[in-house]
Amino acid sequence: MAVMDMTKGSIVRSLVSYTIPLVLGNLFQLAYNVVDSMIAGHFIGAGALAATGMASPVMNILIFGISGICIGAGVLMSNFFGSKDMARLKRELSTLLVSGTLFSIVLTALAIAFTNPLLRLLNVPADLHHDTAVYLRIIFIGVPFTYFYNALSQALKSVGDSKTPLKFLMASSVLNCGLDLFFVGYMGFGITCSAVTTTVAQAASSLLCFAYIYRKVPLLSLRTDELKIDRSLLRTTLSYGTVTALQQSVQPIGKLLIQSCVNTLGTAVIAAYNAVTRIDDFAYTPEQNISHAMTTFIAQNRGAGDRKRAYAGFARGMLIEVIYFIILCAVVYSLKGIIMSLFIDPEKSPLVVEEGVTYLSIMSFFYIFPALTNGVQGFFRGVGKMKITLISTFIQASLRVIFTFILVPYYGIHGICYACVIGWICMLLFEVPCYCIFRSKDLKAAV
Repeated sequence: MAVMDMTKGSIVRSLVSYTIPLVLGNLFQLAYNVVDSMIAGHFIGAGALAATGMASPVMNILIFGISGICIGAGVLMSNFFGSKDMARLKRELSTLLVSGTLFSIVLTALAIAFTNPLLRLLNVPADLHHDTAVYLRIIFIGVPFTYFYNALSQALKSVGDSKTPLKFLMASSVLNCGLDLFFVGYMGFGITCSAVTTTVAQAASSLLCFAYIYRKVPLLSLRTDELKIDRSLLRTTLSYGTVTALQQSVQPIGKLLIQSCVNTLGTAVIAAYNAVTRIDDFAYTPEQNISHAMTTFIAQNRGAGDRKRAYAGFARGMLIEVIYFIILCAVVYSLKGIIMSLFIDPEKSPLVVEEGVTYLSIMSFFYIFPALTNGVQGFFRGVGKMKITLISTFIQASLRVIFTFILVPYYGIHGICYACVIGWICMLLFEVPCYCIFRSKDLKAAV
């Protein structure tokens, strides 16, 4: 197992070598939905592309909530690993798996039961309601698999192994793509089949991760008698994980509200918004992964009692965020037309492409702001200040939603770009003073 002790060695090398597998892994995870959208748009039509787009924010609320709980638990596991307390590390993993799996099953049942009322609340057009509902219900079935994978992969990441989860995501993404191309592209099956292939791929990634840990990673392997909930650790996990889950869920809830606004603009605009949000997800993911690397680095070093190295890691991480933005902006701006044509045929749906290209022309320059906010979020997660991450995310998401409803009637989906940047700037105005105050007190306490 490729355990990485980030308490020693080159800081930049540790951050980059940890981040790259995270980036690749999450890009493959995003590929689940993107492949569905591309194939739906090209082989089924704009209606199917719009339906998968409207389903996406609903799915993301559950997925990000799940990942938030696992990220919070991952901070604890990173601390235990940094302090060499392997017994508590295993008890934390057991608590995470047992309690979380039960919760995710209940969550799946509730989500399936309330699909139709939710879609009505979101102003989903009548001609798209049925396809969107069927697609969502099948995706919901895969939620327990998604939780199980996130919990196990977070355990591996907490001990520095970010490469192994990547391998399983690559395998499941290739499986998803292959099944979609065959059953939807070649056989001509509809959107229902697209949802089934995504769920099958999610199950595959979780089972592969489970098999690997039990065969290759004794540090994280749990015997049957060890599968129990430690109440003390559960309380601590919930104090970390619940706040992180809320923070992770705030963004997709905001997107859900924004989607309800976009849904009033017609199928062409809905389809364009679906495409550009997929591109946004790909753009944001490396910024978030750099942030996660900073979280693990800071948590491990604080667990080892080395505050100076933890702050040095934060500074290097922020520099990496800025370098990434420069590359991202150049790529998205210069290739915006080609990128949009991947989702829909420009000759068949020119309005969809035109709306998307204009959006990307504006948004590509704004990607600097989530790079900065994600970096600061990574610091606060690493030091265990989860409430600050929740408050700052709530500020950003709420302002983005408010200004979306104000600006979209005048600027269409392009108004969302301006709403986003307002939210990010206000988020930084809250986070930066919090960081300065915390750093001052923390370094004085260490003297």
